[in-house]
Parts: sequence; C-alpha cells; structure tokens
Amino acid sequence: SSLIFFLLLCFRTSLIFGLLLQPPHIQPSSITQPNIVLLMADDLGIGDVGCYGNNTIRTPNIDSLAKEGVKLTQHIAAAPLCTPSRAAFLTGRYPLRSGMDAINNYRVIFWNGASGGLPPNETTFAKILQQQGYSTGLIGKWHQGVNCKSRNDHCHHPLNHGFDYFYGMPFTLISDCQPTEAPEMDRVFRGKLWLYTQMIGLVTLTAALGRLTGLFPVHWKTLTCLAGFSLLFFISWFSSYGFIQHWNCIMMRNHEITEQPMVTDRTTSLILRESISFIKGNKHKPFLLFLSFLHSHTPLLTTEKFLGRSHHGLYGDNVEEMDWMVGQVLDAIDDEGLKNTTLVYFASDHGGWLERQEGNRQLGGWNGIYRGGKGMGGWEGGIRVPGIFRWPGVLPAGTVINEPTSLMDIYPTVVHLAGGVLPQDRVIDGRDVMPLLRGAVEHSEHEFLFHYCGIHLHAVRWHQKDSGAIWKAHYVTPIFHPPGAGACYGKGICPCFGEGVTHHDPPLLFDLSRDPSEAKPLSADTEPLFDAVIRQIGRAVEEHRRTLTPAPEQLSLYNVVWKPWLQPCCGTFPFCWCDKETDN
Repeated sequence: SSLIFFLLLCFRTSLIFGLLLQPPHIQPSSITQPNIVLLMADDLGIGDVGCYGNNTIRTPNIDSLAKEGVKLTQHIAAAPLCTPSRAAFLTGRYPLRSGMDAINNYRVIFWNGASGGLPPNETTFAKILQQQGYSTGLIGKWHQGVNCKSRNDHCHHPLNHGFDYFYGMPFTLISDCQPTEAPEMDRVFRGKLWLYTQMIGLVTLTAALGRLTGLFPVHWKTLTCLAGFSLLFFISWFSSYGFIQHWNCIMMRNHEITEQPMVTDRTTSLILRESISFIKGNKHKPFLLFLSFLHSHTPLLTTEKFLGRSHHGLYGDNVEEMDWMVGQVLDAIDDEGLKNTTLVYFASDHGGWLERQEGNRQLGGWNGIYRGGKGMGGWEGGIRVPGIFRWPGVLPAGTVINEPTSLMDIYPTVVHLAGGVLPQDRVIDGRDVMPLLRGAVEHSEHEFLFHYCGIHLHAVRWHQKDSGAIWKAHYVTPIFHPPGAGACYGKGICPCFGEGVTHHDPPLLFDLSRDPSEAKPLSADTEPLFDAVIRQIGRAVEEHRRTLTPAPEQLSLYNVVWKPWLQPCCGTFPFCWCDKETDN
C-alpha cells in the first residue's frame, strides 16, 4: 500500500508540474476590454493575398495573422463600393438604412465640399467604445462626408462619430491626387463638359467673326450674351473639376487641414507614423485603432523601396508595401507588450476593381475564382473579401471558418467585447462572431444576407444550415461589356439599374457550396429543390423589406454635388493652400 501511495503522489506531482508548464489559454472574460486594431484595405481583391491562394504577391505579414488566428473564407461586404460599404461597417447596418446607398449613378461621396455623409444620428461602434472609456482613433481614409450646412460644422466628420483622434484623408485617394496620372474622377462627364465648352466657344467665336467681317449681322447684345454664357458655363464646372487636387486631395488632423493639396510622396510614411504613435500613446488604457489604408486604391501610391519588387507591376508593389505596413503595426503592438491583449482584424472594404486599367497596365485587383468585382452588388467578386482575426490565447490559431459572415459583424462583436450595449432603437444587421471564432458554436447566425447595388436588391444568399447548402439567387445582374468579358470594361464600372443590367425571372440560382465561382446556374430541371428554394428566399426578401424605413438620401444629386460654401479650406476661400507638415 505504501508503494501505491508513493506512485499516486508522484503521478499527482508530475501532473501538477505539467499543467504549470502549459501555456495559458486566456478566456475573453479574463481580459476586460481588449485593445482593438481594425485594419482595412481599399479595393483589395480576395485573390491578392497569399493566405487566400495568391502565390506571386508576397504578403507574409497578413499571412502570419491568418496562421496565428482565424481566417474567414466567406466574409461579405454589405456593398461593392467604398462609401456604402464603410457606412455599413461603422454602423453594423445595411447602408440603405442610413441613406448611404445611391438611388442614382453617383454611388459614393464625390466631394469634400458635398453635403451628404454618414448622418449624425447614426451610432458607430467608435461612439459606443468611446462611451466605454476607450481611446478611439481613425488613421487613413474616411470617405463618409465632412460638412452639412457650413464649412466648419463637421457634422459628418470622424470626431462627430466617436473618434477621439483623426489623421488622414476625409475623402478617398484618387488618381487626380497624383499630377502625373490620368484623371480618374468623373472622367467621362468631364470630357463631355469640355466638349460642350468648346462647342459654345466656337459658336461665340463664329458670331464674333461674322460681326467683324460683316458676313452676317449679329447684334452686339447677342454677342455679349453669348460670350457671357460661354464664360459662365466654363466657370460653373471648371471651378470644381479644374481644382480637384485642391478640393479633394487634402490631409487633416482632427478638424485642422495639414496639407492642401496633399504631398503624396510622404503620405504612406505619415500614416504609418501616426498609427504607431497612437498605439504607443494609448498603451496604458484600452484603445480602438481603425487603420483605414489608402492602399491599394489608384493611383497606387508606392514608395521607391517597393517599386518593381513584385511580379504584378505597380499594383503588386502597392499590395506588398501595405503588407509591410501591417507588419510594422503588428511589431509596434508586440514591442509594447500588447499582443495577448489586442484583437487584430484585417479585411478589405470590397472586391478588386477589374476595369481599372491604363493602356496595358492593370491597376485594379484580382478576385481569385470569384466572378465579378468592385461595383457589382451581386457577384461574389465584388463583395467577398479577406477576413482575418487574431487574438492569441483566445482565438484558436490556424483556424479556417467557411460560414457566411459580414463586415457588419464587427459592430456587435467589438461592442460586446468592450462591455457596451447595442442600440435598441434601430435594426442592427451584424451579428457577434466571437462564439463562432472561438469554436463555441458551429454555424454563423446569418441565415440570409442581402446583396444590394445602390438601393437595388441584386441578390440574396441563404445559408441552409441543416443541409450545408449556400443558395444564392440573383434577381439582377450587370451586362458585361464587351460581352463575355467578365466586367464592364466599356463603362469603367458596372451600373446597378437601367439598360446596363438584366432582370431575371425566375432568378438565377447557384449553390455556392458546390459552385463558388457561380459558373453554372441551376434550374427546375437540374435542381429538384429549385422552386422551394426560390419561394423561401422570396419570403425572406418580403420579411426583410418590412424592416426597412425611409431615410434621407445622403447620396442624392443635391447632396453629392460640390458646394463652395462647404469646401474645407486652410486659407481664405478660394485661396486654399497649406503644408503644415513641412512647417513642423
């Protein structure tokens, strides 16, 4: 019996010693209010990242996030363009609920001097985390508007939406910000305006010559009116479109403009410096950092260190530089000893821009096996994006989840982690994904996801959990140009309505679990469940529409046009110029 007692004692001692040597597995409840770092790329395709199948563009830092955390393979943006997708991300709500989806062809905020933007009565996750004691910062792109009624009311500004600190572009990066690049913003419309100006000018010149030579009589008053109209027409559009670099390409720190126009050569280094500074300056209390990259949107600002490094030209160089920036931010988190108390999230706002080309140069991203791209509300390539979470000790490393999730899910997830409460006076479409990420539940809470193009419902996804099928019904699809090309190369971006789309009755139906590329539409002849699935999705659409309430249209024609009295200006308007970074 003494021998048995001795053996039991040895076993117990060794067991306790072994447990002490095990790395601690941290429960979320043991870390109250983790730091939260949200990294969002701009226009990055899901096929541009190594851990999602790209073997030629090097993204070791993003890949390491997936290796150390959880990778989502069916992570869906709520819209296929910047402004509405980011509005949904910030509010956890489909963008048409806040009026941030378009009824016309102007589907994003077009000017810093426009009156549309994220409404002040919307509650962002930043606002709730701010109320929970977090330091909240946004570095990089905003693109949710600036002012409502006056130049300095800042009603749409990040600081009015829960961020304590903002440094970056209130607008979005466009090729017009780089004088050496071809214009990007409203290129076709601008071409028409210039043509009309030349035609009016030619008529005025012909009338003047006729008067001077006596070939045909023209009264001086008529000639004066023609000349005045010609001049006014030119000023009416050139005062905005002729100075896009000054009006839209600006950098701000909080409410102060620091560069107008921005000096693009140093933008990357300044955004990285500000991000690391925010982490270091707020390491002693919970913080939320939303690093909203300007990469990989055209004009693809890339420092000399990364030029020519990739196998995919300037676009690949730009993606590799962004990955390096991700690594620098992760290193800063590690250096401050914050790795185990920080949830890091990486995603793109929507799919890659297939049509963005200059000559033989492809300047937009790649969406892997998925059909379509940026601007296409229904096809997977426009809305399926990378989605990666890392939280060592809490989230199981090297996990891959194939369940449908949404960018809108970030809202309830971070609110719950911060100890906040979701707003009870509005519909929140996102779902807390922490139980799914930790493996506590098997399935996503999303049964249906609705895919809009502007305010137009293009497709619906149904996750039939009992069978594992993921049905997708397309009610509207864009007409590719040229036919069969896979994108709208003749238009620059696919439309949501009108002659550029096809309406399907019955809808096109795919099972994404068997056909993720949406290559072979099903029919009643090939799929026994076809009619039942279409009816079930139809009922879900009717139920969803009953939850919608009218909201002021933030992207109406009036709200998207440039208004001089709303234009942010660091001088005396219209003499807006400053470079406070050089002064500092």
